[in-house]
Parts: sequence; C-alpha cells; structure tokens
Amino acid sequence: MEKIPGLARSHPNLAALVLGAASAFGFQPFHLWPLGLAAIGAFGWLAWQSPGWRRALLAGWLFGVAHFTVTNNWIATAFTYQAEMPAVLGWAAVPLLSLYLAVWPAFATCAAWLVARRSGLPVFALAFGASWIAAEWLRSWVFTGYSWGPLSMMVVGPWDRPGFARLLPFVGSYALSGIVVALAVSGAALVGRRRWVPAAGLVVAVTALLYWPAGKADQGILPLTLVQPNLRQDDINDATKFEDQFQSIAALSVPRQPLSHRLVLWPESGVPDYLRDGYPQRYYNQMTAGGDPAFARTRIGRVIGNDSLLLTGLVDLEIGTVDGRERAIGAYNSVTSIDSKGQLGQRYAKEHLVPYGEYLPMRDLLEPLGLSRLVAGSIDFIPGPGPQSFDLGDYGKAGIQICYEIVFSGAVADRKHRPDYIFNPSNDGWFGAWGPPQHLAQARMRAAEEGLPVLRSTTTGISAVIDARGVVREHIGRNVAGRIDTVVPPAHAPTWFARLGHWLTLLWVVLLLGLSLVAMRRAGGYRAKDT
Repeated sequence: MEKIPGLARSHPNLAALVLGAASAFGFQPFHLWPLGLAAIGAFGWLAWQSPGWRRALLAGWLFGVAHFTVTNNWIATAFTYQAEMPAVLGWAAVPLLSLYLAVWPAFATCAAWLVARRSGLPVFALAFGASWIAAEWLRSWVFTGYSWGPLSMMVVGPWDRPGFARLLPFVGSYALSGIVVALAVSGAALVGRRRWVPAAGLVVAVTALLYWPAGKADQGILPLTLVQPNLRQDDINDATKFEDQFQSIAALSVPRQPLSHRLVLWPESGVPDYLRDGYPQRYYNQMTAGGDPAFARTRIGRVIGNDSLLLTGLVDLEIGTVDGRERAIGAYNSVTSIDSKGQLGQRYAKEHLVPYGEYLPMRDLLEPLGLSRLVAGSIDFIPGPGPQSFDLGDYGKAGIQICYEIVFSGAVADRKHRPDYIFNPSNDGWFGAWGPPQHLAQARMRAAEEGLPVLRSTTTGISAVIDARGVVREHIGRNVAGRIDTVVPPAHAPTWFARLGHWLTLLWVVLLLGLSLVAMRRAGGYRAKDT
C-alpha cells in the first residue's frame, strides 16, 4: 500500500488538524481551491491508512474541528457588535461550535473506513464521497441544521463564470461536495502511485471546468433598482441615527427616469421604523417619522415614486398582554412590499432563525448565567412558515429568503408555487471580511441549483444580481453605498434538483456507494499491493 511520509505518519492527529485548517482556505475570500482540494485529498489518504475505526473517527473529528474553526471565524466578529456579552466570547464560541460540527466529518470518515477499509484508495474515494454527501445532508437539518460551508463551495467559479455550479442543477450542493471529495482523494491516489499523466489530466479538467466562460446570457424585462446603503453595524441600532439612515437609503432609491413599473429592493434592516398599525404608541415614539406609522409608509411610497414597488426588510412585533399591559412578546424578521401609495402588501417572516443571534435557546437556563442573543432587544424572534411565493402582479412572483436562509440547499423556494426570482435581503455587516464572500458564493449555488435568479440587497455588501446559472451579473462591493439599475434575469425551467430536492441528493449517495461496492468486488475486496 502507499505510505504517507513525514508528519502524517508520525503525528496523524496533528496532520488531520493541519489539513482541516488548510482545506478552509479553499473557500472564499481566499478561494485557494488547489490548496483546499489537495488538503481534502491528503486527508482522505490519511483516513484510509487508519489502523482502526476509532482512529478514523478521531481523524475525521480533528479535521472537522480545524476546518470549521477557520471557516466560521467570521462568527466571532458578530460578538463585537453587541454590548450584552464580552466580545472575546466570540473567539471561544467558534471552536465550541466546531466541536459539534466536526461530528459530521467524523461520521463520514468512519463510515467510509468501515465500508472500504480493505480496498484500494480509489475505492475508498468513492465510499468517502458517498458518506460525505450523507453527512452534509444530515448537518443541514439535525438540531435545526447548520449548513454553512459545503465543500462544493470551493469549486464555484469566479463571479462571471459558473465553474462547477454547472453541475448543481443535476446533483445539488451536497452531492457535489461528495463528488469533490471523491475527485480529490482519487487525485491523491494517482499522485501516491506516481501516475503523473492522469493526475495532471485531472488538474487540467478541474481547472478548465472552473474557468470555462459562462456564455451568452438571456435578458430579462422587469426593471430593477437594488440598493446598498452602507449602514455601519455599529450604528444600525442607534435611534439617534435612524433619520440619517433613512435619508441615505432614500437618496439611493429615487427614480432616475420615467418607468412603466420598477421593482426596488432594500436590505434586511433597511427600515428602522415600525410600519404596521396597532402597536402601543411607546413603540412608535423613537421612529424617524414622528411616531406615525401611516406617515412613515406614505413617505416611503413617495421616495420610490409612481409605478414602483418596494420589497424591504423590517421588524414586525407580536403584541400580547402581560400583567395587564400590552407589550411585545415576540418579533418577526420580515420582508414586506410597499407600493407608491404607501400601502403594505403580504409579509414574509424568516423561518431559519439564528440560534443565539435571533433567539436564545433554553432562555430560562442561559439568561441567568449572563448569556444573551446578539441582535439588540430582549424578546426572541418568532419563526415564519417557510418558503413562500408572493404574486406581485406586474412585478413577478417573488420568493424571499432573509439573510442566511439562502444557505439551506433545497429549502429556498416554494415548489408548489415556483417563483420567478428569489429576493435575499441581508445584513452582512455582522460577518467581517470572511462572511460576505462566503455568503455570496452560497447564494450563487442556490441560483444554479434551482434555476432561479437571486437578488441580494445588503446593508454593507456584497450586494449582487445573480442569474439562474449562478453568474454574478452586477454587484456592489463591501463598505460602499450604491445602487444597481438593471433588469431581473429570467428564470430557467425547473432543474432536476428543483423537481426532486434531496431525493436527488440521496440518489447520489446510493450511486457513489454502489460504485464503490462494485469496484471493491471487482478488485477482490483487498487493498492494492504496494507499488
């Protein structure tokens, strides 16, 4: 069998940690995909050489701890924008979260070892790919799910090229991760056997698919103005600055030419005021519009102008009676439409809320210990019903996914009422330098997977118009104020993934596992001899 030199042979646990950390640099913002794929391939080689299932399990867990700690370092930045808990707690929260997330790479590694421990590395590569798909799928929904950072994220091409996103309509994100694992470990097997020509051919094929031009794009017809106001995260909850924030976003939204109709998009946190009627007056008193929600709605209508429709993020309250007094007992992270007359339309409420961000799990236990949620306020947000499509008439059918909801593969569109586009408002000011480009990459993956354009309006960037191939047509970079005047790209026909969802994901698990078993049987079930 092939031998692992140096560090991996003498200190396999340290090697697993190093390879896990290195693999994370294959993701955005660095996007060093050759390093990421090489690290995955080398780790597969290391796992295959494990002397027992316990060592394979430990190797996978250590790889995952390092991988997720580096990938999710942007979470620590969020702790610097709140005053309830010490900011340094963020640097403890990230590795603590990674201790759990690493369970899934550990599961994938151990399962692959148990299936293919007596076979050659190429057979192990197929089994590892199958188990990795299952692990990412489970990670996306167990304990409400945390699907940030599938390995397939590193093979999304440059912004103007789909890269491996071309495959997403036929496989989905998690299956593509398994294919990436199988290719990386197969490449390691070729290098280990000194089969340089096929190894070089594999590198050339991967590079060509990543950078192959996108080709001619279809043009849409619905006019669009997408706004990025560049609201600083330090200031976004400061009531003394609400009026300045509104004036900034309003100035970027006024029509520049007469249009028959125009869709205007504002980000999550785009409106600091409460716009719905029926709340106790004290909740309106700090509004920018003199405590009058009707006036606030009317002036927004005047800003966007005649024949325009706005989709914007805002906060709605759930009012109840506590100790004989009306008060807010919950809130909704919402998107609503507002027309030129200031009339509110349907409301979408975010379903995938962020634990410790938008609600505090086990509040009765954790709050006395001094823990709080990161978003300002003491009440928890209430989850909405899930993906919905809103028929906006001349403005198309809008699907809405707020902030990190867009990272949940297979859960971003109403399959019974397919939208024409997905609006993804976000407040990426929480996420430092690493989070926004990773967030954008995953929004691109959802677009290609579903065959639907994704329109991202964020507070600080990166805002973008993404077509149904996952190609970024226009964007506004981080920490600048700006607007995009364009048209909404057209949707494609429903993709395989849009029709089958994660049944397609599980089919790829069966396919790769079946191929590994067939290859194992043909090879006689034993490891390849030393070469």
